Amino acid sequence: MLEHRTKVLQVSFLAIFSAFIVEIAFGIAEDSLALLTDGIHALLDAIVTLVLLLAARLALKPPDAGHTYGHGKVESLGGMIGGIAIFMIACFFIYESVTRLQSPPTIVPGLLAIVGGIYTIGVDVFRIIILGRSVRKAGGLTVRADFYHALMDLGSTVIAIAGIILVSYGFYQGDFAAALVLGALLVVLSVKLVYRAALDLTDSISPALVASARKAALTTEGVIDVGAVLVRRSGETYFADVTVSLRGDTSFERAHKTSTDVEASIKSVIMGSSVTVHFEPDWDGVPLDSRVHEIAADTDGVRGVHNVSTHKTGGRMFADLHVMVDRDADLGTAHRISEAVEGKIHKILNIEHATIHLEPFVNVPETFKIKDTEAEEKIRGMLERRPQVRKIGRIVPLYFGNILKINIDCSFDGSMSIENVHDLTSEIEHEIRTEIRNSVITIHPEPA
Repeated sequence: MLEHRTKVLQVSFLAIFSAFIVEIAFGIAEDSLALLTDGIHALLDAIVTLVLLLAARLALKPPDAGHTYGHGKVESLGGMIGGIAIFMIACFFIYESVTRLQSPPTIVPGLLAIVGGIYTIGVDVFRIIILGRSVRKAGGLTVRADFYHALMDLGSTVIAIAGIILVSYGFYQGDFAAALVLGALLVVLSVKLVYRAALDLTDSISPALVASARKAALTTEGVIDVGAVLVRRSGETYFADVTVSLRGDTSFERAHKTSTDVEASIKSVIMGSSVTVHFEPDWDGVPLDSRVHEIAADTDGVRGVHNVSTHKTGGRMFADLHVMVDRDADLGTAHRISEAVEGKIHKILNIEHATIHLEPFVNVPETFKIKDTEAEEKIRGMLERRPQVRKIGRIVPLYFGNILKINIDCSFDGSMSIENVHDLTSEIEHEIRTEIRNSVITIHPEPA
């Protein structure tokens, strides 16, 4: 696409520069101020096209250490310089037109002036065709800007030809009147060009565009609220920086997915944009148990948290939770971690007291390679010695490195309370761990 844009702009530059040479030469030969004015306009458009050509090359360079947002502002800077130049020269021709209108010469522009104007019209039509095709095919602000310039060139040249025709019919002020109209048109266009470039350079952005980005973020699943939405444009690329609020108990994986969805939503309304999403926790409406879990899990040294419960007694809040620490940690280290968890919960949530049950954490691999038959027989013998176990189901001991993952299915009297079943399975797990070191046990109880 870049090669296509630069090639089209190169052709456009050569075409409009040739129009400048023809109009200046024929304008001097025929002493046509309107044609000379349009020739100078063609020169300025050639300069602007050259700036756009250079900008197309520079603006699409990748970001570097000194230009982290890329080089897109070069295009805006070139537009401002071109707009100021057009404004100054347009003012000069307005002055010349007013002066000559007061004492117009009687020289009638001849055939060369009309031929020069017709040639320029042909050039403008040619540029409009090739630039219009490029806009539809490859897009790009540089090509689009030159397309608009070509449309303005066509209009200004038509006005110049009209002035020449008026002079040929005896209305000698017509050439200067046409130049005056052209000068005024150029002043308006140059002011608009400078204004738009200034808005671009000062990072001015359409409020409607910002509103559409905010709406796209807010309607994304998982987003509770949207904070700051910052949008700026550099060349052809819009950069959006958005802050969204997610539930405080949202997992990092889920938060990342939501931020990815927000990015996609904004890109669907701002085409070709580069989006950065920041997410912040929002604890409003989040259950207290979830907040306790999040705070405990975020404490240094904690490897896992489960069985969190909170309750209120006598107007004061209490919490109970199981916290897993590294199995090789000594009691002193584990106790310091427990105190750190309790301190954070009290400070952040104003909970009176947190009862923490410490457990060893064993990192269980995702895959096991060897089935340990010897361990299976040993475990079956332990279960057979317990009369409460009515039936022994599957025993699956899977060995990996120094970890033995044991899954056990066994049946108990269906009338036993779940509390008694839990106590019994805990005893069995403890017995197995005493006999088989580095084992991780899961017992699935079923009614007989």
